[in-house]
Amino acid sequence: MTLPFLAEDSTFFAAAVKASEQSAAPSQEANSRFFPGFRQGFIRTNGAIINTLVGGSGPPLLLLHGHPETHVAWHKVAGTLAKSFTVVMTDLRGYGDSSKPDGGPNHIHYSKREIGLDQIQVMNMLGFRRFQAVGHDRGGRVLFQMMLDHPYAVERSVVLDIAPTTQMYAHTNQEFATKYFWWFFQIQPAPLPERMIDAMPELYLANHLSAQSRTPGAVTPEAFAEYLRCYRNPACIHSVCEDYRASVTIDVSIENEQNGLKAAQPFLVLWGQKGTVGQLFDVLGLWREHATDISGYPLPCGHLIPEEDPQGLLRALLRFLRV
Repeated sequence: MTLPFLAEDSTFFAAAVKASEQSAAPSQEANSRFFPGFRQGFIRTNGAIINTLVGGSGPPLLLLHGHPETHVAWHKVAGTLAKSFTVVMTDLRGYGDSSKPDGGPNHIHYSKREIGLDQIQVMNMLGFRRFQAVGHDRGGRVLFQMMLDHPYAVERSVVLDIAPTTQMYAHTNQEFATKYFWWFFQIQPAPLPERMIDAMPELYLANHLSAQSRTPGAVTPEAFAEYLRCYRNPACIHSVCEDYRASVTIDVSIENEQNGLKAAQPFLVLWGQKGTVGQLFDVLGLWREHATDISGYPLPCGHLIPEEDPQGLLRALLRFLRV
C-alpha cells in the first residue's frame, strides 16, 4: 500500500500496514518484542477491563499513553525506567487492547474522571496505594484529573505536551484549528466521524502521527503496525471519538463543579519546543492556573516526546521522580 500524502515515507508506512495486516491480534507477541521481561495481564475495574504490563523493581511508576497510540508509545523508555522503578503501563479505556464500553449519557464513561478511576483501581489491584505517574497527551489529561480526585494516591506527576483542555479550546485560532483539526472533528455527533475514519483508518492514523512528529523515523514501523492494528477496530474508533466528546461535555461539567481546585502535588510539565502546543500556547503559564507546585520546560522535539526524544525525556524524569 502507498500513502501518497507522505511520499518520502511511503515505503515505511506500506511496511507497517502490511505488518499490521499479518498480525490481527499480536498483543502478547508484540509486548515480548517491545518490552522484554514485562508481564502482561488484564485487570477488571468497575467500568472496564484494562490491558496492563508490569516490569522492573522499585517505587511504582504509572505510564499513560495518548491518542492515537497505545502503551507501545513507551517502548523506547520503559526498559530504562524499569531499572529504577516498578513500571506499570496500561492501555486507556477504549484504546489498544483494553475494553471499549458504551459512552453512556453525556459521554460520562469516557470522562477523564472515570478513565482515571480505572488507573487507580489497576494500581490498587497491583498493591500500589501511592505512586508516581507520567501521562502523554490524553493520558496527561487523565493523570491531571487523577491528581485532583485522588491526591493521596498520586504522589507526583509529569504531563507531556499538553495545556489545560478548556484553555486550549478557549484560545483557539485558525492555526490551531488547522493543525489540531481532530479536536473539532472527533467531537461531532456519532456516527459521522466514526464512519469517515473507519473508511480509511490507516490514512487517518498515518497523517495524524506524521503531522504531530518533528523527528523523521521517530515512530518505528513496528510501533505504527501496533497502533494501526488497534485503530482498525471500529469499536476503538468510536471510543476515541467518545473520549474527545467527553472533553467538551462531561469533563467541562466536572471542571466547573471543582470550582478552581488546584493540584498540590509536585507537577512537572514538559512540551515539544517544535510542536503545536509549545508554539501556540503559554504552556507553563496556563498550567499555573491549575497547580501550585509546578515546574516545566520544553524539549527539542514535536508532540511525540517519548518516541522523538526518549533520552531527553529520561533525563527529565530521572531528575524529577523519586527513586
